[in-house]
Amino acid sequence: MFRDITLGQYYPVDSVIHRIDPRVKLLGTVVYIASLFIINNILGCIFLAGILAVLIALSRVPFRHMVKGLRAMTILIIFAVIFNVFSGTGEVIWQWWILKLSYQGILRAAFFAVRIVCVVLGAGLLTYTTTPTTLTNGMEKVFGHLRFMHFPAHEIAMMMSIALRFIPILAEEVTKITNAQLARGADFETGGVIKRAKGMVPILIPLFISAFKRASDLASAMEARCYHGGDGRTKMYPLEYKTRDKAAYIIIALYLAAVIVIRVLMDRFLIWGRI
Repeated sequence: MFRDITLGQYYPVDSVIHRIDPRVKLLGTVVYIASLFIINNILGCIFLAGILAVLIALSRVPFRHMVKGLRAMTILIIFAVIFNVFSGTGEVIWQWWILKLSYQGILRAAFFAVRIVCVVLGAGLLTYTTTPTTLTNGMEKVFGHLRFMHFPAHEIAMMMSIALRFIPILAEEVTKITNAQLARGADFETGGVIKRAKGMVPILIPLFISAFKRASDLASAMEARCYHGGDGRTKMYPLEYKTRDKAAYIIIALYLAAVIVIRVLMDRFLIWGRI
C-alpha cells in the first residue's frame, strides 16, 4: 500500500502544465477542489472529472501513474460508497432489515466516489507536475502576502517541502523493511485483522527509528549550513510570471464563474439539481 502513495512524487516530462508557474497551479488546484464542493450533483461532478482528464492528458503524465495513488484510498472510497448507498431517501428499490437501497442512494454514492477520486487525482496532478523545490517557492510567495499578519510563510513552506520529500523516501524505506522481514520468514498476508495488525509492529518500529534518524541528520545538515530561516535569503531561480501564466489565471477565473453558473442552473432547472 505504501508503494502506491504518489503524493510528493514528481514526473519529469515537458508539458504545458509543467511549465506553468507553481503559484498558478496552487490556485488552480484550490479552485478545482472548491468547485467539487460547489457542484452538488453527479452530472456536474462527471463534467468536472472530464475537465481533470483533459488536464491530465495535457500534462503528459501516464494515467496509470495517476490512478496508482488511488489504491491507498480504496478503503475510504468503499466506505463512502457503502455509507451513502444505504442512506439515500426516496423510492426504495431493495430492503433488508434496516438497510434500504434507493435510486437516490445510488446516485449519492456515485457522486461521493467521483468527488473523492477527483480530489485525489487533482492534488496528485499538482505534485506530479511541480518539483518540491518549485512548489515550496510558490507556497512561500503565496503565503508571503500574509506577512503583515506575522504569518510564518517561509517556515510553513519549508515544512511542507520537507514533508513532501519524506513521503516517497519513507515509502521506499517501508518496502525495504518489508522485504527484509519477508526474507526472515515474516507473514503479513494470512490471519485475521488482529494478527495482521501485530505483524505490522516489526515494520513500524524500524520505520520510526529510521524516520527520527533522518530527521536528526537533516537538522544537523541545516545547522552546519547556517540555516536561520528565510530572512535575507535569495533564490537561484526567482519566480516570474510569463504570458502563459496570465492566460492561465484568466482561464481559472472563467472556470470558477462557469462552475457557479452551472450550479445555479442545475438547482433551478434540473430535477437532478440535488441528490
